[in-house]
Amino acid sequence: MPALKDIATQIRRDIVRMVHGSQSGHPGGSLGCTDYFTALYFKVMQHNPQFNMNATNEDVFILSNGHISPVFYSTLARAGYFDIKELATFRKLNSRLQGHPATHEHLPGIRIASGSLGQGMSVAIGAALTKKLNGESNLVFSLSGDGELDEGQNWEAIMFAGAKKVDNLIATVDWNGQQIDGPTDKVMKLGDIGAKFEAFGWEVIRLDEGNDVDQVVAALEKAKTFVGKGKPIAIMMKTQMGAGVDFMEGSHEWHGIAPNDEQLAKALAQLPETLGDY
Repeated sequence: MPALKDIATQIRRDIVRMVHGSQSGHPGGSLGCTDYFTALYFKVMQHNPQFNMNATNEDVFILSNGHISPVFYSTLARAGYFDIKELATFRKLNSRLQGHPATHEHLPGIRIASGSLGQGMSVAIGAALTKKLNGESNLVFSLSGDGELDEGQNWEAIMFAGAKKVDNLIATVDWNGQQIDGPTDKVMKLGDIGAKFEAFGWEVIRLDEGNDVDQVVAALEKAKTFVGKGKPIAIMMKTQMGAGVDFMEGSHEWHGIAPNDEQLAKALAQLPETLGDY
């Protein structure tokens, strides 16, 4: 298998090309979460590209902040779920690669529709409880955005998971401090998110370098050591929106706009082709 850093670089390259090709999409959060997806799908998670919707005897991943679909689609394609050539259809008419993941297109790897924010945590908890009821030892992983935590449903789910000791769930929060309308501290100040999870009975791991793929792997592996110990596990993952493309980094302005031709060329110059373009 190629080095994780090379996989992450190629996925970032896919992201900017996909969003440029359709002139729509969400590059900022996708680039920021690339190292997480790389670590999860190419190192940590037990999964099968021969996709089974029931996920029997394998780990499950639930993406809650579905607008970062470019990184999800690229990861799935690079992991063998479908042909990488299909990435060229992103957000095009009749494509299975919609702007927000949808299940009715039957795209391998997609387990829920996640265009509406705030719902993924609840789904992940349900999947984790199903694993327990079925006597399976496999895990459920989820990803939510920090701005997405403005949605109240998250906190009901977080309270429930702690109270019911859903200890086969590893939920990660992409804590980049940005959302579509600006910095999260200005839109709706979140305070210490990790402390909030702890107050609801979760085991919390703090990851300050969410754009270092090796550190993401280490955090996920550490999280696995708490499985079965009576608490759901949360990773507070600090990232930079737009990570890997210098003129996009740290700005909410790249939450949901596409690069033009000149900007694409600048981005690709920073992201050398490592696995072969689609």
